[in-house]
Amino acid sequence: MKKYITLSLCFILLTLTSALAQKEPIKLGVVGLTHGHVGWILSREAKHDVIMVGIVETDRNLAKRLSEKHGFPMEMVFNTIEEMITAVKPEAVAGFGNIYDHLAIVETCAPKGIHVMVEKPLAVSLEHAKKMEALAKKHNIHLLTNYETSWYPTNVKAFELLHKGTIGALRKVIVRDGHKGPKKIGVSDEFLNFLTDPKLNGGGAIMDFGCYGANLMTWIQQGKKPNSVTAVTQQLQPENNPKVDDDATIILTYDTAMAILEPSWNWPIGRKDMEIYGERGAIYADNKHDLRLRISEGYSGYDEEIFKLGERDAPFDEPFALLASVIRGETILERYDPYSLENNMISMEILDAAVKSSKTGRTIKIKD
Repeated sequence: MKKYITLSLCFILLTLTSALAQKEPIKLGVVGLTHGHVGWILSREAKHDVIMVGIVETDRNLAKRLSEKHGFPMEMVFNTIEEMITAVKPEAVAGFGNIYDHLAIVETCAPKGIHVMVEKPLAVSLEHAKKMEALAKKHNIHLLTNYETSWYPTNVKAFELLHKGTIGALRKVIVRDGHKGPKKIGVSDEFLNFLTDPKLNGGGAIMDFGCYGANLMTWIQQGKKPNSVTAVTQQLQPENNPKVDDDATIILTYDTAMAILEPSWNWPIGRKDMEIYGERGAIYADNKHDLRLRISEGYSGYDEEIFKLGERDAPFDEPFALLASVIRGETILERYDPYSLENNMISMEILDAAVKSSKTGRTIKIKD
């Protein structure tokens, strides 16, 4: 009898030890401090899911400024990814530098089995994205792309209403994203420098905000690629954005629907909103929390229901909790989830075609 009790106690202890080990914080390295979104991790309250163990940044003045603002020690800052990996052995890395460097991050981390999350978009070009995808698959790492709109409960509600058939078959989607422009809203000099560099950012507003619509449409259409992509760009603030576009319109055609993406650095008021039109009604995701559902009545009448939504449930309420949950195997992303690699490869194909269309004045056909 004692033997069985001893075995049972050992089993319980092993189970508890395993459970506790699984809950150890994910050791996260941060590569780059020039992206304005880096404040999300630097100012994040200490939690059990993720712990920042190292930072890579060659601009010591920038690192010192952010160190004083957010309280991390300069001893955490390294000059190269290799130095950081050797010193602190991160399990995952978050990229917060320019978009061009996303490929180099994956090239360094993937062979070492280190998972990667980058800020949107996935890459500066489809060519870079394909290399990143190949490395992620070869070395079996998670490669996520963080979009702020992935956290929006209104987008999730709109998706659910559409796919339940509430407004009938999909006919048109309009996605509008942007603000007054990087310089006008006062981003840091370091952030401005790469946002307005066609090599480091892949383009201007067409990439910076066009990626949101491409990502959402790929999710809404569950991986179905558009038949064609047509894009027009303008430069309405040459004094602020001399090397890149700052206004774009992208038209995507599908067999029975159309999408119009309107990324811009010329909106007088910052926005991230979406309108979805079906045969019987429309859904307006006005912002993160406010959604309107209208069902058609007669010619121009409608019955309206208004939703005021709270935050999404964890871990889908912010990117680092989700990254940790995915790495631990607690969360398996649904197919074509906005964070997923399969979604973002199609999103990059759309963006690549949009840039080509804007430069050539031609509609670009997409092969499914």
